[in-house]
Amino acid sequence: MKKEDIKKVVLAYSGGLDTSVIIPWLKENYNNCEVIAVSGNVGQGDELEGLEEKAIKTGASKLYVLDLMDEYVNDFIMPCLKAGAAYEDYLLGTSHARPLIAKGLVEVALKENADAICHGCTGKGNDQVRFELAIQHFAPGMHVIAPWREWDLKSRDDEIDYAEAHHIPLKISRETNYSKDKNLWHLSHEGLDLEDPGNEAPITKPGFLEMCVSPLDAPDTPEEVTIEFEQGMPVSVNGEKMTPKEIVLKLNELGGRNGIGLLDLVENRLVGMKSRGIYETPGGTILYEAHKYLETITLDKMTAHKKAEIALTFADLVYNGQWYTPLREALSAFVDKTQECVTGKTKLKLYKGNILKAGVFSPYSLYNEELASFGESDYDQTDSRGFINLYGLPVRVQALLDQKMKG
Repeated sequence: MKKEDIKKVVLAYSGGLDTSVIIPWLKENYNNCEVIAVSGNVGQGDELEGLEEKAIKTGASKLYVLDLMDEYVNDFIMPCLKAGAAYEDYLLGTSHARPLIAKGLVEVALKENADAICHGCTGKGNDQVRFELAIQHFAPGMHVIAPWREWDLKSRDDEIDYAEAHHIPLKISRETNYSKDKNLWHLSHEGLDLEDPGNEAPITKPGFLEMCVSPLDAPDTPEEVTIEFEQGMPVSVNGEKMTPKEIVLKLNELGGRNGIGLLDLVENRLVGMKSRGIYETPGGTILYEAHKYLETITLDKMTAHKKAEIALTFADLVYNGQWYTPLREALSAFVDKTQECVTGKTKLKLYKGNILKAGVFSPYSLYNEELASFGESDYDQTDSRGFINLYGLPVRVQALLDQKMKG
């Protein structure tokens, strides 16, 4: 679309540095267009406080706050948990939230008859892809505005200069100007001193970590937690039945105080560069470990190994913004089939950033103690002779041929 034809824009709005600056910039550069701010509540907590007042004060006509928390947990987090999907150890906290938020943006844009959707993602990051592929899925003809591809601002410092010149209030300073993304699953930190992987992350600095304490500051006594699953879905913590959302929040609390889920990662971005980030995922890390623990006794070898392969592809799809694709849906169908017997309980001990296994139980357990025992059992050990002869037949045939060829 031509700029002059854009009269109404829906903006993905968090109230952070990027989106705070974007509202007045849109009005200056798009013919004083109407800006409708939209924030998807995926568990940011107090970040949503005062958001409407700030959005309107900086030029938005209104603010939608979409309650997406249950949908986020049930339809995005849980499929990834069941798949065991992790991208280079990263548990996809930002990745699987973006498609859902983009879906909400499209719904508001269509309701408001908006001409365009705007996001604050940089041209270096992954989120621009995640947002725009989801927008293309739900509204193929929708125009997208990405200011980082248009404006003259070159850095977050430039954005702060712009905000100060336009009297836009900010919660951060140049010294605390980390790029953060927070939801009920995780919190990510990027930028500033973290951009040099040679710098140690300031995890013991007061105010840096928000969801968990440093393992160095965690209690000296381990804390035990028991998690129950039904067909791969967590259903209770320490015997108390809860919804998946309540379980994530409860485990965030338990994991957070024990320093669980802190990840310092140099990852390979979709656009080709390496990026260093610090991630806090306390409850998610516990859930992944508990789920994987339960699968060790409920999945057969071939299914477990194939599922591990699928998990890598699944994680790549989510990380690369390809949630709304036939392949992701097909892989989810495979994963759901594997989870039919992933029912039982796992007991874990949380201690100074570590998760210690303390017992796993399932009515569908494939572990047979009588067979596996080093003690007396009905297992006939002489059966292995014939097995090895057949299993090793190709090796023996190849060896005989090699000897013959060597003369």
